[in-house]
Amino acid sequence: MNLTLFDQFSPPQMMGIPLITLSLIMPVLMFPAKNNRWLTNRMLTLQSWIINLTTKQLMLPINQPGHQWSTPLISLMMLLLTLNLLGLLPYTFTPTTQLSMNLGLAIPMWLATLLIGMRNQPTTSLAHLLPEGTPLPLIPPLIIIETISLLIRPIALGVRITANLTAGHLLIQLISTAVLALLPVMPTLSLMSMIILLLLTLLELAVAMIQAIVFVLLLSLYLQENIK
Repeated sequence: MNLTLFDQFSPPQMMGIPLITLSLIMPVLMFPAKNNRWLTNRMLTLQSWIINLTTKQLMLPINQPGHQWSTPLISLMMLLLTLNLLGLLPYTFTPTTQLSMNLGLAIPMWLATLLIGMRNQPTTSLAHLLPEGTPLPLIPPLIIIETISLLIRPIALGVRITANLTAGHLLIQLISTAVLALLPVMPTLSLMSMIILLLLTLLELAVAMIQAIVFVLLLSLYLQENIK
């Protein structure tokens, strides 16, 4: 039974070819692209308005030199958002439930913000490792603790989105299995479980959107610390 539940998080294959590549390409194929027409359709206008509004809110606390990061951060958010939402459809696969993929996105982005800070303002970046006014005996342990907390940031980014999405998918799988098992025996209890399943699906929709936003928001906060 456990193997059946967790088997949904294994990358599916068709004729020996992993379908995770198709899952990653799907968001690019779904979003409409701009054209040379004077007037665009409503879908493209709504998409541009949402992206511009989100970009303004995301870049608001960041100084001017960090605004060049708006394109990669928004692109990353749209990728995560689309993958999370598409993974809630039946008979689909969610690539963001794989820790390897999330760490592959988190570590390079975090490392880029760290290297930018070390290049542009090394004194300020290193000053984060030691709070001002620290007593002399506490300096070595505080530096070690702050260094560990700095290095654990990308791991926390990847584990957070993986754990939240995996837990939600498992709950949906368990409750849907209970609905089918209880339907011929206790229809009333099965109906109540179905209502809980619908509410949990709505909650998982919110979690899918929130986790994509939180992932990019934390990266923007790390960027803010390393930008003049």
